[in-house]
Amino acid sequence: MTPDERGTIIGSDGLARPPWAAADALLQEYYDTEWGMPVRDERGLFERISLEAFQAGLSWATILRKRPAFRSAFHSFQPDAVAAFTDDDVKRLMLDAGIVRNRLKIRAAITNAQATIALRREGGLVDFVWSFQPEVTPSPLTHSEIPTTSTESIALSKALRAKGFAFVGPTTMYALMEAIGMIDTHLVDSHRRGSSGVWTDGA
Repeated sequence: MTPDERGTIIGSDGLARPPWAAADALLQEYYDTEWGMPVRDERGLFERISLEAFQAGLSWATILRKRPAFRSAFHSFQPDAVAAFTDDDVKRLMLDAGIVRNRLKIRAAITNAQATIALRREGGLVDFVWSFQPEVTPSPLTHSEIPTTSTESIALSKALRAKGFAFVGPTTMYALMEAIGMIDTHLVDSHRRGSSGVWTDGA
């Protein structure tokens, strides 16, 4: 049986978690306290979009370990500060071993900060993203039952691209929706299922 086919794992504390959050202490803390909880502030949501983009092709554990360095390098992901980054800032970031040094992703963060600011004229990033919340959420028993995209994540990706965002593909946006509580993909047996307060009984 592969990890994807397994259900929850009972930890030494007696709590049930998915395999990805059951072994690594940092991932466990993230899972227990942050993942899947609603993010409804502009800075927080911009940070999540940025980090999800940097994560593409890498493990989330890698990004999580580098998050303090990311926050320092990107001025705590304040959109106004990042939007003002210049070519000199890009050069600085490309020399920063604490972050993921990918020029396209760095430039995407700057582009997305500018797009975030532009969205303020239309009600803001938070309302825009959350308007794509689906009517129902998955109720997975195992990791293999969790989709990697959805009709809503595809639509969100398309809409964000139309607003000038980059590195916001459907899979990345589905991961974002999971991380910020727009959908609840905690395994049904997990001690965190329903913890966001957004969903009740899987609907």
